Amino acid sequence: MSRIGKLAITIPDSVDINYTNSEITVKGKFGTLQNQLPESIVVTEDNGKLTVKMKEQKKDSRALHGLYRTLINNMIIGVSKQFDLTLILKGVGYRAAVQGQEIVLSLGYSHPVKIVIPNNITVEVVQNTTINLKSCDKEALGLFAANIRAWRLPEPYKGKGILYKDEKIIRKAGKSGK
Repeated sequence: MSRIGKLAITIPDSVDINYTNSEITVKGKFGTLQNQLPESIVVTEDNGKLTVKMKEQKKDSRALHGLYRTLINNMIIGVSKQFDLTLILKGVGYRAAVQGQEIVLSLGYSHPVKIVIPNNITVEVVQNTTINLKSCDKEALGLFAANIRAWRLPEPYKGKGILYKDEKIIRKAGKSGK
């Protein structure tokens, strides 16, 4: 049995959970999230706590036990508190702006990079070089941040690129003399 899967999930008062044998729906202040459950996973609720259990002790159900407990916990946290990520643009002339439903990035290319913002993600640009992303869906937030970051990955020689907030770039010396 998974150590993470055994842990009970505390349900806040502001969150409403509906589950059937194959689907779980979580509603809260910041949105609604749904997820499909495999047949080997069972969700039960008692005294404001949610537990995720396995029907049988099989190899594949043991592998999914901790995963689905974490996914359900992330859904509950997302609809009650929201997840946030911060990206920092480092480089001469690098800047960002939000125009309607797009984020426009100037990253040293001959053209501005335009990325469509998904409906469930809010984007805020601070001082042209800091991008704050917020969403109740942790998976969609991470994927959108990775798509933005893919336009200019951090490089080890000058440290330029799109970085996560507390990311440290290990710098290389570059060409050295004889």
